[in-house]
Amino acid sequence: MATFTFSAFADEYSPELERQIFALHKFGIDKIELRGVDGKNVAELSPAEAKEIRQRLDAEGITLSAVGSPLGKISIDDDIPAHLELTRRLAETANILGCRRMRGFSFYNTENKRDEVIDAVGKMADICREAGVLFCHENEKRIYGDTAERCLDLKKTLGDKIGVIFDPANFIQSGVTPYPDAAGLLLPYIDYLHIKDADADGTVVPAGEGIGCVEKLLCDVDRMYDGEIILTLEPHLHVFEGFSALERGERTKMRGTYDSAEEAFAAAVGAAKAIVEKVKAR
Repeated sequence: MATFTFSAFADEYSPELERQIFALHKFGIDKIELRGVDGKNVAELSPAEAKEIRQRLDAEGITLSAVGSPLGKISIDDDIPAHLELTRRLAETANILGCRRMRGFSFYNTENKRDEVIDAVGKMADICREAGVLFCHENEKRIYGDTAERCLDLKKTLGDKIGVIFDPANFIQSGVTPYPDAAGLLLPYIDYLHIKDADADGTVVPAGEGIGCVEKLLCDVDRMYDGEIILTLEPHLHVFEGFSALERGERTKMRGTYDSAEEAFAAAVGAAKAIVEKVKAR
């Protein structure tokens, strides 16, 4: 059986690190996937800033489950050498932060450019690997790896160079059935999961309220894996600072029933923890 450990994109609670720390303590979570902090994306942090963040988190007993980087979230036709340099800087940031996982993507505008994608993702993964960091690919809308088949292609081609992140809502928003279709292909390769659910029309909802079959998915994960499996909460239930930069002009649908980011974050935590309790009670 798996040991489920929660992490979170705490920037969805507040852009301020102190408030993010407060939220993690409030909800009994001791890991964070660091993406935005004090008005900066993690890719913009200087070594000195990363060191200070590490010291503040260490003092609070909080560790990083992953660096929530934007790597690979550009067009495959953009300046790839410059992006590889950014990869090197982010790998250094990960080391300063004491983190061994790097979240990343597989590029936009990739039609008929599979080989270019594999080459670029492989180079990013190699740079991370040389720094002792695992590049973990997240399925995302409109990138090469937006379907389970192409995620599997990346994994089978690049092997242990990359990890696999499974995000049910992103699959739904890409017209893919997360369970059992995507899960059937990717479950043996999952490194960790993003807990995010969506309705059939792509509207993001708390885990268990959409068609992502999160409980069934976690039941299968529980049966298949021994040891720790990270479940990173990514609520996307309320607009938060930095959200528009993540969307690249798109508008993720939200149900709009929460008056604040704090309320939405609390709903996401409660829903996810309730599902894990059901899974473990089986």
